[in-house]
Amino acid sequence: MNAQALNNLTSRLSGRAFTPGDADYEEARKIWNGTIDKKPGVIVRCGSVDDVIAAVNFARTEGLAVSVRGGGHHVAGGSLNDGGLVVDLSQMRSVSVDAAAQTARAEGGAQLQDVDTATLAHGLAVPMGLFSETGIAGLTLAGGYGWQSRSRGLSCDNLVGAEVVTADGKLLRAGSAENPDLFWALRGGGTNLGVVTSFEYRAHPMPDEVFFAFVAYPLTEAKHVLARLREFNVTSPRGVGVLSVIWTFPASEPYPEAIWNQPFVGLVGPYIGDAAEGERILQPIREFATPMLDFSGRMPFADVQRAFDEEYPQGRRYYWRSTYLKELSDGAIDTLIDLGARRPSPLTSLDVWVLGGAIQDIGRSETPIAHRDAPFMIGIESNWTGPANDAANIAWAREAQTLLASYSTGGSYLNFEDPSDQARVAAAYGPNYKRLIQIKHRYDPDNLFGARR
Repeated sequence: MNAQALNNLTSRLSGRAFTPGDADYEEARKIWNGTIDKKPGVIVRCGSVDDVIAAVNFARTEGLAVSVRGGGHHVAGGSLNDGGLVVDLSQMRSVSVDAAAQTARAEGGAQLQDVDTATLAHGLAVPMGLFSETGIAGLTLAGGYGWQSRSRGLSCDNLVGAEVVTADGKLLRAGSAENPDLFWALRGGGTNLGVVTSFEYRAHPMPDEVFFAFVAYPLTEAKHVLARLREFNVTSPRGVGVLSVIWTFPASEPYPEAIWNQPFVGLVGPYIGDAAEGERILQPIREFATPMLDFSGRMPFADVQRAFDEEYPQGRRYYWRSTYLKELSDGAIDTLIDLGARRPSPLTSLDVWVLGGAIQDIGRSETPIAHRDAPFMIGIESNWTGPANDAANIAWAREAQTLLASYSTGGSYLNFEDPSDQARVAAAYGPNYKRLIQIKHRYDPDNLFGARR
């Protein structure tokens, strides 16, 4: 980088820039996943849209690749790069709500907890993910599965507009009437098209309390429990936001000491709607077998969003994969049970996401997300501590994806993947991939934002 040009940039910022050797550089480059160790040439922590524009123009002039950090929560570390420039939006987290219009506007660095705090105060909620510290930007731009997906669609399905700084340093509005091609791409395929400085979402009514199910059965009952879940899913209403998990109880409260470190198959999630109705509808999943534990009950939706935050702390080591299933067949269930029994870390989980409902209301070509007809998705979450255990945990996750391939639609969820794997990217977007490439070439012809082609 040209030193004078960098000085000119930093002198104009309302935020701050960090370069190697600066006192706070090491802290500034840390993100959620402790396995990621990338060293950008400069990190521009923006305080305004003008800072974003200045950073993008500087990177283009200096020939630096650009990545964008929102919440810094992407498992593959897509928010960082080696030697390039990071547009860091982590200080741009404001959220405003138009309660009458039932919309919410959030800056690009906002986290789920910021959106929830603002919207729930008005009895509203935007469909988002499962953990309060997740950044809304990466979540939305690659899809956005969460507790509300079956009832209200993905996060990207509820996007009604966005403001984007493109590779030429221009601030554009993207919506159904303005730059509609860019808006189409942002709704699930927009992680490398520009810097989204604000998102406008459709918000939905949310009661003060919902019924939240958390029931755990012995892993020896997994085949029966998952088969019953498959049957339950056929007739369950859209408000059911339950997923299944093969996991191990932590050796800590609030779990009873008698079940610490024991593996289990669990059913977890809320009913999006009236709490009394939810308790009635979710009662069958609490009776699939004799439970080891049942923590089900009514709770505020904000607490639902924070329920598992402690299990995914900053700095732990993570490596995730995913695959959509054509069906939750007996063979797929047997494979999941085998893999669950061989997890190299008790922190690791296999998650069975129950899809359908509003996810399938959107046509296959209406957004880049191509595998909307899949009834289930498997989240393969390797979570562990200590770099000495990296190889075993990464190998298990890759093996899991390989063994599940014969039951898969061929696609995967890119928020659980490495976006540099071009084959996985192409498979995820299917017939929409060609259109995404055309839009990419229009708005970022020199590939300033990443290496996806």
